[in-house]
Amino acid sequence: MMSKEQNDLITRIGPGTPAGDVLRRYWQPAALSEELMGARPVVPVRLMGEDLVLFRSTDGALGLVGRNCPHRGADLAFGRCEDNGLRCPFHGWHFDATGQCVEQPGEPEGSQMFTKIRAKAYPVQERNGIIFAYMGPGEPPPLPNFDCFRAPDSHVFSFKGLWECNWLQAMEVGIDPAHASFLHRFLEDEDPRESYGKQFRDRAADTDIPMTQVLREYPRPEIKVEETEYGMRIISLRHLDNGRTHVRVTNQVFPEAICIPISNEMTITQWHVPVDDETCYWYSMFTSFGAPVNKTLMREQRMKEHRLPDYAPLKNRRNNYGYNPDEQRALTYTGMGLDINVHDQWAVESMGRIQDRTQEHLGMTDIAISRYRRMLLKAIRAVRDGKEADLPMWADPAETAAIVGPLSIDAIGDAGAWGEVWRRADADRRVKCEWKATL
Repeated sequence: MMSKEQNDLITRIGPGTPAGDVLRRYWQPAALSEELMGARPVVPVRLMGEDLVLFRSTDGALGLVGRNCPHRGADLAFGRCEDNGLRCPFHGWHFDATGQCVEQPGEPEGSQMFTKIRAKAYPVQERNGIIFAYMGPGEPPPLPNFDCFRAPDSHVFSFKGLWECNWLQAMEVGIDPAHASFLHRFLEDEDPRESYGKQFRDRAADTDIPMTQVLREYPRPEIKVEETEYGMRIISLRHLDNGRTHVRVTNQVFPEAICIPISNEMTITQWHVPVDDETCYWYSMFTSFGAPVNKTLMREQRMKEHRLPDYAPLKNRRNNYGYNPDEQRALTYTGMGLDINVHDQWAVESMGRIQDRTQEHLGMTDIAISRYRRMLLKAIRAVRDGKEADLPMWADPAETAAIVGPLSIDAIGDAGAWGEVWRRADADRRVKCEWKATL
């Protein structure tokens, strides 16, 4: 358990909050590239409790500016995207991608007032289908050289979804290896040929055993946590009856991302991004080490479960997440369909908009969650004390830019050699990788 004060400290992220100050020192996903692909590339963004507007100017530059015009506060989400910037329809004030006002057509001829007007603006960069924003002080840190960033666009598919809960409980479900044996339990195993782009639906590595069977029959993983330069490596071991061990390596990427295996050839890097204290988006990059990603199929799969323009899930608390008691008896542990994203969504939203951690009781399998919370509290103290150099991926830009991976994989091998099994499996996967020239 923790106190209400401590729970508020680690969950609330508005401007000026301690946890918000930590998250603002890292790049945050702000939108999908596809959101700017229409005839009018302007989209409102609510991020970290702030209302903003993202646009692509006519010369291709990206801008992320405050949603309210610095003149009289009109909504720039309705601005005219023209002349390499965004123009407010109220009085024609024109802003470039940096937020600088470059024209005030209604002011007296020769007025230089515009040179002193600047909208709130944040740096942005685009990587493999996601537009990232830096909302912190000083120069932005580099992004690490993760697989999802250095893979070619052809091998990465990006998507997002809206969850009605605090970012922290959304992130914590991804560093909890034990829940998969229950929350994602399938009472019947599917044909793995239907598994493309779906987590836990592949065969266990180098076996004919479905992953759903491994999770169902071995529900007590031994969990080990290692601190790394990017956050934490989480190793879950399921010791099989035949003297072999299933090893699953996942990662917590500080401050609010995870990197997990989805199949023998694909990983997911997923950020849990605060919209505000009570709502978040998950942003995912699916990275293939094999053939190019079938983006059309993967988008079709996810659009069956989501709506536009907000990417909100069709199953939600207002329709009981599609719960069916007959299905719960015969097919799935939750009775909420075959999409495990819905299972996770139910779990984290059912805790309330902000989980009351004063009432929880953590067990041995929650070791990664406990370790992460200590890491976050340490980062909060570091920022408070002006010791940003103590933050993960912060002290040395060159070292941050050189961080690769993170390694995420499922593997099976002799119980006594599990420590080498997953490293060897990852090495084999990278040797076969179609884009290994960039590795």
